[in-house]
Amino acid sequence: MSVRSVLAVSAAVLIGGFAFAAPAAADPSAQPVAASVFTVSVGRAGAFLSALAGLLGAVGGGLALARPTRQGHIGTWARRNGAATALVAGPVALTVGGTVAATADGGLGTGNGLGGAYVAMLLGLISVTLGWQARSRTRRTR
Repeated sequence: MSVRSVLAVSAAVLIGGFAFAAPAAADPSAQPVAASVFTVSVGRAGAFLSALAGLLGAVGGGLALARPTRQGHIGTWARRNGAATALVAGPVALTVGGTVAATADGGLGTGNGLGGAYVAMLLGLISVTLGWQARSRTRRTR
């Protein structure tokens, strides 16, 4: 996957998420009552799971970029699979986070997972960037 296509897909997901979220937040009469702290809505669960996928990708990409000092299970796995994990988990986090942000009924603090969706999109973007850097490093050294 080229750099231009990764950046184009990431930008399209972010712009689409913000474009679809703006009309829902514009009407003050459509703002729902804030949910309880302990209420787990579909938006919160989706945002949490996509943020977890983005975090997994960011950790995998970071481990693939790090130069391990000794041989071990984690270092061997990260060299082989870290970049691929980051390049798969990053766009998943971007897509699901963008979908949750686009379909959220209210703003931040209403219990729809909008804050978690923004965190998921940020982690997905970090994951794609780290995975791309790790992938290009492995191509350069061979």
